[in-house]
Amino acid sequence: MTAFLGVDTGGTFTDFVLWKDGEVRLHKLLSTPDAPERAILQGMRDLGLEDEDLYVVHGSTVATNAVLEGKGVKTLFVTNRGFADMLSIGRQNRRHLHDFQPAPETLPVPPELCLESGGRLSAGGEYLDQITDADLEMLRVAVGKHQPQAVAINLLFSWLDDGAERKLAGALPDEMFVSLSSRVLPEIREYERGMATCLNAWVGPLVQGYLRRLQQGLKKAKLSVMQSSGDTVAADSAGEQAVRMLLSGPAGGLVAASRLGKLAGREKLLSFDMGGTSTDVALIDGDPQLTTEGRIGGWPVAVPMVDMHTIGAGGGSIAWLDEGGMLRVGPESAGADPGPVCYGRGGSRPTVTDANLLLGRLLPSAFLGGQMSLNVEAAREAMSSLAEAMHSSVMDAAEAVIRVANEHMARALRTISVQRGVDPAAFTLASFGGAGGLHVCALAESLGMQEALVPVHGGVLSALGMLLAAPGRQLSHTWLALLDTLQAQEIEDALEQLAADALLSLQGEALQPEQYHVQASVDLRYAGQSYSLNVPWTSLAGVRQTFHCRHEERYGHRLDLPLELVNLRVSVRGKAVPVKPRPPLGREPGAAFEYCMASGEPQPVPCFARDDLVVGQQIEGPALIVEQVATTWLAPGWLLRVDELGNLLLRRL
Repeated sequence: MTAFLGVDTGGTFTDFVLWKDGEVRLHKLLSTPDAPERAILQGMRDLGLEDEDLYVVHGSTVATNAVLEGKGVKTLFVTNRGFADMLSIGRQNRRHLHDFQPAPETLPVPPELCLESGGRLSAGGEYLDQITDADLEMLRVAVGKHQPQAVAINLLFSWLDDGAERKLAGALPDEMFVSLSSRVLPEIREYERGMATCLNAWVGPLVQGYLRRLQQGLKKAKLSVMQSSGDTVAADSAGEQAVRMLLSGPAGGLVAASRLGKLAGREKLLSFDMGGTSTDVALIDGDPQLTTEGRIGGWPVAVPMVDMHTIGAGGGSIAWLDEGGMLRVGPESAGADPGPVCYGRGGSRPTVTDANLLLGRLLPSAFLGGQMSLNVEAAREAMSSLAEAMHSSVMDAAEAVIRVANEHMARALRTISVQRGVDPAAFTLASFGGAGGLHVCALAESLGMQEALVPVHGGVLSALGMLLAAPGRQLSHTWLALLDTLQAQEIEDALEQLAADALLSLQGEALQPEQYHVQASVDLRYAGQSYSLNVPWTSLAGVRQTFHCRHEERYGHRLDLPLELVNLRVSVRGKAVPVKPRPPLGREPGAAFEYCMASGEPQPVPCFARDDLVVGQQIEGPALIVEQVATTWLAPGWLLRVDELGNLLLRRL
């Protein structure tokens, strides 16, 4: 198999990175939100890949969009007697601390579809309430009455014994999508486990149907899907664990940013992925950080996922005035259809992209490598209506839109750095996504950062990350016990069994099956605490020391209390596709191919084609760096240097 294709479906654009015979080809086209596979198949036709043997890795937004838009399938939720309101009660945490009467949230499963059954275990694993024939009949009747497309089963302490959940599943029709908590997340905390199980059932049939349609269209291609943890999984089994795909696309960007950052000698990164619909920010210190405390649409998702913060600010974010006359940008987006006004597809409300175009930071004739011409006059007309309401000029309104959008994104970057005790000045701002390069200098200045990195192929970096990611699994299992009562061999045996389960599920997915990397870790806490810290497994003495140090680092103190083991975890990864971007081959520094007027600049600004730049070339701002899939605005006071891989290293003068 000689061709490998990474595909990232975003809210506005679908990105493609093709690796074939040592060469990289890029492609970008507008997404088709009503049927995402249409844009993918069209892109493959554009690249001439319809009948070619391919290995395709896809970052899908199907699960994410279904959750965010509340459009999952009709789902039954089954739990133990007395716990039918488990999902609605939750943890009783208010989203806004001082709002004492919060509006009730819409749940994936309404109360009338929450059923109660036997099969309750004690904390020690003994049955307190057996499943009866009446319970099974009740379930069958409910399925016949409500006609659900999926069933989520979450029984107390199912991680100790999954027999009762399997018995309930056995009473359901064979064609029914069934999600068992003992398979989705065999860990403590029935609410978080239940929500993950429920979300998995809620979107699972949608993901399965979408992947089936895509697979049929791909013909000869072998399809894998990116998971939220930065690992890939074969499409055939992805639907069964749809909840692990909720950050599918953004995870690809972090994988690529981490890899390219290491190659560039910049392992400490604040990443900033700005697309057409949203912006994702994350902190990378060597490798992308994982969390089991992520949230999607306000709901907890306790499966491992990349630790990032997402806001509704992108190139397509709409600028508007609220009732008090305050300028707002987003979260509503023009999306792919109709898109920003300057796309000429029927949009009428000004967006961030329209503002950048009016400010001279986008070349109308060079957008998408010249495949799409931007309509400046349409953007001006849309912005003039906003300017009139603001009692300002069109250019002042455009600059105000950019300032507000930048502040939203700077606040998000502070959330994952300053609010966690991290000084952004010690990091490099890694900017990618189709719109990221237009804002990178302003954001770095806002955060007091001296250096930024615009990676090679940054406009389609998430699609590149699909190829750089490896097949993998993240498995966990709760084991509650005081650490002092356990032997190291007991823990190692259990970790080896988890690793064996992961390797079994990975059979046939890795390009080189013999090359797997296994990492084991444990969740520990002081006895009496509610939450734990994850530390790599070394030995009993080793994890004790590491836990004490991390607890002191995180909370400022350590305690003289026994340690409790909470969860065992293993990460198993195979070998990734050996993709390495080729450095620029030119010898003579590329010259400006055009000069354009930019707002606030007294002289015309030089425009450079990124493909013409050579290793070591330096450019002092202001300047525009134009490429097929993105544009970078090099602001005054910044110096650009092209490194050995073709990355753009930006340093503040």
